[in-house]
Amino acid sequence: MPTFKHILVPTDFEEASEHALEAALDLAQDLDAEVTIVHVIQAPPIYYSAYAQGLAWPVEELDGAARRALDDALAAAKKRYGKVDAVLLNGAPRVQILEAVVDRKADVIVMGTHGRRGIVRAVLGSVAESIVRTSPVPVLTVGA
Repeated sequence: MPTFKHILVPTDFEEASEHALEAALDLAQDLDAEVTIVHVIQAPPIYYSAYAQGLAWPVEELDGAARRALDDALAAAKKRYGKVDAVLLNGAPRVQILEAVVDRKADVIVMGTHGRRGIVRAVLGSVAESIVRTSPVPVLTVGA
């Protein structure tokens, strides 16, 4: 069995991500591993049009809300297990998560999956599925 010393846990703060974090903390305690919680902000694309002049997304508000949610998740996790940190990233979630694996030297990813099917999955995509297919390290998925 591989020895995991650093667990990366992507979160969107939904129920599946909460379950994944709980599983990661259990695993980390058993293995005496570090845990990094990752949240990725992806600003919606802005398409130029004559009608959208002056249109701007409230990026500072999005960053602030995400930072507060991440800080809350980190504080709760640290109450349960001490070797936890968190990072807030900007960009495409799949790309940022995979870069965080390399940057943080993670051995395994533990992430939630929403279990979406059909047209909803086709429209929204699946970050978890993409990570499972392309990750350089093992991925444990946890459903809601």
